[in-house]
Amino acid sequence: MGSVHPYETKAGKKLYRIIYRRPDHSQTSERGFTRRRDAELRLAEVEVSKGRGEYVDPADARATLGTLGTDWLKSRGADLKPSTYRTTESTWRVHVEPKWGSRAIGGIRHSEVQTWIAGLAKTRSATTVRRAHEILAGILDVAVRDRRVARNVARGVKLPRKAGKARAYLTHEQVASLATGAKYPALVVFLAYTGLRWGEATGLRVKHIDTARRRVSVEENAVEVGSIIEIGTPKTHERRQVRYPAFLADTVELLAAGKSADALLFGDGIMHVRRPKATTGWFNGAVTAAQARAQKAIEDAKERGEDEPPTFPRVTPHDLRHTAASLAISAGANVKAVQRMLGHASAAMTLDTYADLFDDDLDAVADALDKAAASSTVASVLPQKPSNEEEEGVDPSVS
Repeated sequence: MGSVHPYETKAGKKLYRIIYRRPDHSQTSERGFTRRRDAELRLAEVEVSKGRGEYVDPADARATLGTLGTDWLKSRGADLKPSTYRTTESTWRVHVEPKWGSRAIGGIRHSEVQTWIAGLAKTRSATTVRRAHEILAGILDVAVRDRRVARNVARGVKLPRKAGKARAYLTHEQVASLATGAKYPALVVFLAYTGLRWGEATGLRVKHIDTARRRVSVEENAVEVGSIIEIGTPKTHERRQVRYPAFLADTVELLAAGKSADALLFGDGIMHVRRPKATTGWFNGAVTAAQARAQKAIEDAKERGEDEPPTFPRVTPHDLRHTAASLAISAGANVKAVQRMLGHASAAMTLDTYADLFDDDLDAVADALDKAAASSTVASVLPQKPSNEEEEGVDPSVS
């Protein structure tokens, strides 16, 4: 057991300190307690934490978050994809380090973290705020595991909700219209009917194509980080097989014709097709042209007194992935098949992402159950509404 000792400061103020041994049997002390009772409570806390194997050395808690954060960021470079690491590093540098870098980890309070989150949410998106919080919490998680602090004060704070973003789904006709004015029409249609991410599609090589089975093996992901194309594994780090429709077979064979096995399927075979710029790229131009054609068709239908066709939504290349899910589900694909096509980690993730597309399935299930139950006696055991004759007091047995 440790001990409590009084002492006087240079100003003559009486304070208390505690002396005890760490778990490694080295002696240490803590001072500055204004009351003997406070010193005794701290000493009891130390002895209990030692007995539970939860002792935290106050000296370790004086490490700054900036020091631990730099090491944490380096450690993440091994498991994060280049594009994700770039975003993480930027968030650390812009939002986390300026606020917490000079602070001792043992001195950070839960209320301070909550105030920081609330302030950040006033000017930044929910995604940015959540990313910044996860960096701070991730660093403190490591500090807890290293026994530098007893608990992570960044966990349990209230975070802003991410607003649900309405998705745009194209019809078959709209995919055709978009591809008509696109620089790479084959790539547009391929994305809309396979659900591959941009980097997965542009990273396909001839050797990844099985024309006999109409399958592509998704093994590489070409992501643009700054001005550099980084080649890595697919987002989930798992390879997958995706089948493409028969109407694309001739196109895929033409794209692969005359190229070596290691050549890229799309483009010239050597350079990856880069993602087009959001507002000035060829994809945006194709969308604008498709919207103009759709608007003309609407005006013509109005003049003829016919039903108006749908407007053409503003879409991005990634929306073609959502379109692929929509077209597959409307064609009767089950959630497990869509999950495998998109490369989601689980069917639950697919359902959470595209729950709106499965609404019709709920009606179909109810109708199928009703049809099956009609041929059984299950309905006869349930109370029934009276017929019109019974409601009017007429005996239905009298003809």
